[in-house]
Amino acid sequence: MNTTQNPLPDTTSVVIVGAGPAGLTAAITLADAGVDFVLLDRLAEGANTSRAAVVHARTLEVLHELGIADVLITKGIVVPRFTVHDGARTLATIRFDDLPTQYPFTLMAPQDTTEAVLLARLRKAGGDVRRPYQVTRVADENNGVTVEYTDDSGAVGTLRADYVIGADGMHSVVRDQAGIGFTGDTYPASFVLADVRMDWPIARDEVALHLSPEGVTVVAPLPDEAEPNRYRVVATVDEAPEHPTRDDIQTILDTRGPGGNSKVLEVLWSSRFRVHHRVADHYRAGRIFLAGDAAHVHSPAGGQGMNTGIQDAATLGPLLARVVGGEPTAVLDTYETTRRPIALGVVAFTDRMTRMATLTPRPARAVRNLTMSTLTRIPAVRQALAYRLAELANR
Repeated sequence: MNTTQNPLPDTTSVVIVGAGPAGLTAAITLADAGVDFVLLDRLAEGANTSRAAVVHARTLEVLHELGIADVLITKGIVVPRFTVHDGARTLATIRFDDLPTQYPFTLMAPQDTTEAVLLARLRKAGGDVRRPYQVTRVADENNGVTVEYTDDSGAVGTLRADYVIGADGMHSVVRDQAGIGFTGDTYPASFVLADVRMDWPIARDEVALHLSPEGVTVVAPLPDEAEPNRYRVVATVDEAPEHPTRDDIQTILDTRGPGGNSKVLEVLWSSRFRVHHRVADHYRAGRIFLAGDAAHVHSPAGGQGMNTGIQDAATLGPLLARVVGGEPTAVLDTYETTRRPIALGVVAFTDRMTRMATLTPRPARAVRNLTMSTLTRIPAVRQALAYRLAELANR
């Protein structure tokens, strides 16, 4: 994009920094409310890797309100159950069929697909993403917010707004500029993340979590029209290679999976990453707000991250629209009081899941397996777990 041909305005009501799922969702809600906004992203084009792939029932309810849940469902794969295994033994089966929602399942859809659906909806509402712009300074001053940025030519510009939403990820410039702390820690193990084509013995209507002394591994089906037998593999590895190969993934599955019936045919995309569990000390500093990974990051256990971020934005956007429309600014205080406790709960929940799944001492694993298999025989326990994973408690 040649930014000189399409310069940014000098002023707007809301600047949104970051055009991931949270930023796009916030932009849609503002566009629908007729609020003037500018959505900036530092990348020249949207990321085309799949990253987050789980869309839970509560998020589908939110997307239904935006009129796009059914569109996304046609592009994903419906998964009605999660299973937990230790070797060939199934410890627990968590079903979503009986949840009190219009969407009693989990949807597997690569993040780039989710972002494409959100972007199309934003454009339908008359908005778009402005890129590439790197935000360098954000200052709450003179009854507004000053946003400084550089464009793709290196030229510096300034934009004034009434409010700013930082949806710019874990390394948020907006959060740092606002002076908001990001309290938490980092898990010691690294994680392998890969999309692969493979022969896999478990049905494509379930997500399988495999526990083992070597680490935890999650295998989930992905839509496979373009690449048949496509799966997402996430696994803890003490020191993962930067770009795991087919042999790396095959070794993980042979060591930890259900048996010798899996065969990795092709690695479509792979990466390694460190997992943090952190929550912003505040979601608001004056006229500056945080949403998505800028506000909270946590273990991928349960696939909660992107979902929580979309729900953040779907709460914040309408609140800002109300204030821009003339309501008292006190209504904005409800954003942090509503959403931050939810993030703290998600971080605690995913941390317990991660620590439980990565136990290595044999006695502790035996107790875990017995406890899990015993408790999940109780229907009320299974229902409560499904309800929590689906994020329906966040309504």
